[in-house]
Amino acid sequence: MKKIIALAATVFLTFNISAQTAEELKEQQAPKKAEIAKLQGEVDALQAQIDALPGWKKGAFGTIGGSISQFSDWFSQGTPNVSSGNIAFTVNGFANLTEEKFFWRNAANINLGWVKFDDKDNPDDDDSFRAGTDVFNITSLYGRNVAKNFAISGLAEYRTTILDNFNDPGYLDLGVGGTWTPIPNMVVVVHPLNYNFVFSSGDTVFESSLGAKILVDYTRKIGAINFKTNLSAFQSYETSDLSNWTWTNSFGYTLWKKIGVGFDFGLRNNRQETVNFENGLLAEGVTPFKLGDDAVDDQLQSFWTFGLSYAF
Repeated sequence: MKKIIALAATVFLTFNISAQTAEELKEQQAPKKAEIAKLQGEVDALQAQIDALPGWKKGAFGTIGGSISQFSDWFSQGTPNVSSGNIAFTVNGFANLTEEKFFWRNAANINLGWVKFDDKDNPDDDDSFRAGTDVFNITSLYGRNVAKNFAISGLAEYRTTILDNFNDPGYLDLGVGGTWTPIPNMVVVVHPLNYNFVFSSGDTVFESSLGAKILVDYTRKIGAINFKTNLSAFQSYETSDLSNWTWTNSFGYTLWKKIGVGFDFGLRNNRQETVNFENGLLAEGVTPFKLGDDAVDDQLQSFWTFGLSYAF
């Protein structure tokens, strides 16, 4: 009985001492966390000053995602003998020159992906990796400062796919107007005079037109986090059927050295692409759809990629 009492007392004392020690450690930890937060704020403020200095600023980060699998005689699924996989990567790069009287900002976004689904029991299926995600976008913005945060600017932006149907369609925006730079890492472009050149082959619904261009871009690195958001919109003066917009976002969180996890997603609305795609599904001899045809509903396009990230 004495041994049991002694053992219980020992356990109680050990638990009490451990709890007391944990509380003491937490109390010591709290002010150090506050100190770290204060230092991080000072680091971010210094980085903002560095970003605002004249000269070139260059950088890039990206995301790599993928998976590969193979099943043999896995009869619980419809295709018991299959190998599948998907590979995708995204690269966001920029090269920005900032001077007292002018700036020149250049950016590129590439998002490519491949998918494979090989049914071993079907000798006629496609067993190769096929193009999935396919995004290519480059921009170049030049501005002459007329005020602290405002400039007269000219923009060139080119968008297309490169794995399938390169430059078919392809979009080239050329325009002039104004650019507002409220903070070093953000630009807001409003160009009321912009021509949207659309390139395509064959008999398609794609048309070029004159309109207004709006572009908002914010690229930032805070500690271990890289992120970029970009909205590019064109409003045609002729008809809304010729307007389009694309919104892309990239996030990267560094876990170890330059390796981490990344997430990319994008949204797009382009009626010309929707009508052209629907025409491709029609049987031979059927009258194709035209822009403005109410029989075709607008479709919101989207993509996302999640995987490992690497900060260049």
